[in-house]
Amino acid sequence: MKYEWRKKEKNLYLPKQKPELIQVLPQKFFMIHGKGNPNSEEYSKKIEALYSMAYAVRMMPKKGYTPKDYYEYTVYPLEGLWDLTDEGKKDEILNKDELVYKMMIRQPDFVTSEVVDIAFENVRKKKKSPLLDEVTFGDIEDGLCVQMMHVGSYDDEPRSFEQMEKFIIESNLELRMHKHREIYISDPRKTEKSKLKTVLRYMVCKK
Repeated sequence: MKYEWRKKEKNLYLPKQKPELIQVLPQKFFMIHGKGNPNSEEYSKKIEALYSMAYAVRMMPKKGYTPKDYYEYTVYPLEGLWDLTDEGKKDEILNKDELVYKMMIRQPDFVTSEVVDIAFENVRKKKKSPLLDEVTFGDIEDGLCVQMMHVGSYDDEPRSFEQMEKFIIESNLELRMHKHREIYISDPRKTEKSKLKTVLRYMVCKK
């Protein structure tokens, strides 16, 4: 039976539309860094490189190699850690050209450095994208977090962040960093802006 993250990990990917406290354990990711507007062609190509690696792992058995402990699964959603440059933080209005990001796609527990090497090899046989060299693999642990589901346009996220910030203060918590995580549950190419689902997450600690 295929492993479906939507069903098995609802606490991480389908939270309610109100802030909640959650503990996020270490997870494995393919990652790529960047700076600038997420509507740019460069950003799109970086995301394409990430997905090519994610699907290379997913399709390995059909390419003649089955990793140890492999199981069928649905590819995890795109995620991003977002921040602003020092210049961007001075602006009163968000300047998307000053955004700094680390985009990523989570990988199943069976993925090892050996599996990653084979994935790179398989992708390079098909694509000559120089951006593949920017893709890295590693573990990230968000730890204690406040998260909620935001439904609507990405540009409307500040109203959800306000709710989260109020919850953090009322819960006697504080931010560990000003970066925040976004997990894109909806495909923006197929979903109306008003119905987009995005998990928003702040990393916090107790005061």
